[in-house]
Amino acid sequence: MARIVVEIPGERAYDVIVSAGQIDRLGAEMRAFDANQKALIITDTEVAERYLDPAKASLKQVGYQVSVITVPAGESAKSVECASEIWHAMVECGLNRDSVVVALGGGVVGDLAGFTGSTFMRGLRIVQVPTTLLSMVDSSVGGKTAINLESGKNLVGTFCQPSLVCADVAALATLPEREWACGCGEIAKSAVIDSENFFFWLYSHTDQLAAREPEAVKEAVQRCIVFKASVVARDQEETKGVRECLNYGHTLAHAIETEAGYGVYSHGHAVAQGMRFASRLAVAHLGASMEFVQTQDALLDALGLPELRLKAEPERLLHLMKGDKKVRSGKLRFVLPRACGEWEVCELEDEFVLEYLQAWQRSLS
Repeated sequence: MARIVVEIPGERAYDVIVSAGQIDRLGAEMRAFDANQKALIITDTEVAERYLDPAKASLKQVGYQVSVITVPAGESAKSVECASEIWHAMVECGLNRDSVVVALGGGVVGDLAGFTGSTFMRGLRIVQVPTTLLSMVDSSVGGKTAINLESGKNLVGTFCQPSLVCADVAALATLPEREWACGCGEIAKSAVIDSENFFFWLYSHTDQLAAREPEAVKEAVQRCIVFKASVVARDQEETKGVRECLNYGHTLAHAIETEAGYGVYSHGHAVAQGMRFASRLAVAHLGASMEFVQTQDALLDALGLPELRLKAEPERLLHLMKGDKKVRSGKLRFVLPRACGEWEVCELEDEFVLEYLQAWQRSLS
């Protein structure tokens, strides 16, 4: 078992526990809270079939009064309508300021449960129990919560650190291949931004990860969590220019997801395409080497993240990117890597970005 402490200046530190069988031990880990209170598990229809019963039993065993809300599986659940239904259900369940919200599922459930829990009664205690690779290596740690609007992804949200994260890596053994590759996109992002050490460890373990060898999987998850924890500790609310590095690949990714329709491409596949695009901008804008770009491309290919063949109007993609949260004074801002572990947040002119969008689209002809 690995226990990683996330230190947040001015806030309570919290543990991220990485091990197999963690869902069965959830109640024991939450015993430190007031176990005589109410716990609300928010999960989705697919996760509930496999993990809801053991999670409920574990909580009840230590004294929690457990209620459950099950939402549809998929990105469509991150909506204003679904959030409103959850808030009303929280009232009906009799939750109070001492209650705990348990997010049991992937990134969608984690975002939705985190957002509704952090806003109900001005904030309840949140426990994240990620069951997908993407949510383990990225979204469950760091305190960002959000729902989508029709006009864009993650446009309404909060910063609210969880009280505990329990990552049961045994859940990854049965993860569908598409979801596995989705998580690999965020692992690759973390490796590029973190260091050469992480990048080349990942590059040399792609076969082991493809085979889902337990030790390699656990190591990848732990490396990502340690990296993200160090970033969040220095810049919790993305006000110091440090946490923005976690958005590498995401500017184009969010535009792709919006244009194609949520769920057509997985988030990790869209992030990988955004990384390919941003690295080429970095060659022109920062002088990054083509060798770096080609090595990153090879890593993404080896992780099962091929180039996306989305046919879209470049001007439309540019318009969608202009709605990105990182835009300042109308200027697009991209996280651009010079090399592994070296990056800058750069303001780029629309014409420059459009030129590269047009080049990408021409390459698909």
